[in-house]
Amino acid sequence: MAAIEWSWSRLMEFMIQSAHQLEVSPIVKYSALSLFADRFFPSLTRYTVGSNGKGNWLLQPIRESNLQLFALIALWISSKIHDSRPVSVKSFKSLGDKIIKDEHFTTRDFLEAEIVFMQVLDFEIGTSNIAFLLLEELLLQFNTSNYYRGVAKVGELLRFEACMYLMDLLYEKEETSTLYRSPRSLAASTLIASYLITVPKQRWEFPILPWGKYFFPL
Repeated sequence: MAAIEWSWSRLMEFMIQSAHQLEVSPIVKYSALSLFADRFFPSLTRYTVGSNGKGNWLLQPIRESNLQLFALIALWISSKIHDSRPVSVKSFKSLGDKIIKDEHFTTRDFLEAEIVFMQVLDFEIGTSNIAFLLLEELLLQFNTSNYYRGVAKVGELLRFEACMYLMDLLYEKEETSTLYRSPRSLAASTLIASYLITVPKQRWEFPILPWGKYFFPL
């Protein structure tokens, strides 16, 4: 993998900007980021050295343009999982024609890339345990919990947009996998950081939120 000429931050920026241009929902965007950054990319080395990945033009060699294609594939798969009317492959191809500079991909290439993407993931594309959903659950507890007096009041000051901005930044800096071993810890850390950024210091209360049998002191 050392021979690949690409920039992780540029690749993540490409993916985040693609999600914005396609106007997909946050759950589609963050499910796609999880599929690509947390699962697909870490599995590439294992897959390419095995017999399945040998000889596939999308993987030998792996160029930045190919990774950009797979980033769009992650968004496409995520849209098909979460949207009642998924974004069409035509829309993804049209976007790819505009923003992928080094190579032109056909509709057939998109279909082939989707198969390769699924094979790398061993067709395991569940998104029920991603950090974004856990973050939403924590935020809901902030806004509605009666467990700790004042939690809901403090939750009104916490901006969800700040949570999403921080999560975007962590993906761009490749910190989601190096700093956090689980989606739960990523969600909790994102919430805490957003709390410190958006809630005025005079209003800090650092409540304790219940999460099943676990507790997160904030």
